[in-house]
Amino acid sequence: MKRVLARVLFVVALPALFVAGWWLTSDGSTNVYWPPLRTILTTFPDVWTGERVSHDLLPSMERLLGGYAVATVAGVALGTVIGSYRRVRAVCEPVLEFLRAIPPPVLVPVIMLFAGIGDTMKVLVIASGCVWPILLNTVEGVRAVDAVMSETARLYGITGVARLRHVVLRAASPQIFAGLRQALSLGIILMVISEMFAASDGLGFTIVQFQRGFAIPDMWTGILVLGLLGFLLSVVFRLVERRVLGWYHGLRAASRRSP
Repeated sequence: MKRVLARVLFVVALPALFVAGWWLTSDGSTNVYWPPLRTILTTFPDVWTGERVSHDLLPSMERLLGGYAVATVAGVALGTVIGSYRRVRAVCEPVLEFLRAIPPPVLVPVIMLFAGIGDTMKVLVIASGCVWPILLNTVEGVRAVDAVMSETARLYGITGVARLRHVVLRAASPQIFAGLRQALSLGIILMVISEMFAASDGLGFTIVQFQRGFAIPDMWTGILVLGLLGFLLSVVFRLVERRVLGWYHGLRAASRRSP
């Protein structure tokens, strides 16, 4: 019990210090662009009503999850193929390095030309940025599959889809999840950026509208919503990761306990 309480205190200590520091440093502020935290928190329930949540937060979540899902499928599929075949990797690496160096926000005007200004454009912008950490980590994870394990699977007749599922993807899954974690935070950033271009709803659109209307406390509440959204998605991701990679964490814990 004491160990659990100590862990909870350790987790909440830094956020509590951050909030306390923000409260104290901003409490006497008269700067219109830096309102007191007390004012922001008082404004929060008035701004983020049920209608605002359904009109702005939920569409943003749908775009984020849609782009993230597209990037996950494309990144894992292409990464598995590229990581499995040396010749394919040699051909693709120069092109991948070139495309990876292009910042995703730069592609927004280009994607708008082909996909218009609707939700498809925003999903593609999110996917175009999220795909790279997933793809590259999948390639490295597949390349690092133990040769002895692969040979053992071949000797036991485990080939085709069964080998891909139970040997390759399972062995590469820790690396894949590392890419998925990086892509999640990147996806939130791209979600906001994509909604600042020709949008009529969403968190990015709303924050910009507040800023243009000089509703500064309202703008700060939108930034708080983004922070809370990132935190909640991180918690959910960690729970899923712990469930899927339970075998991996168990092996690591066992290796630490062994002399």
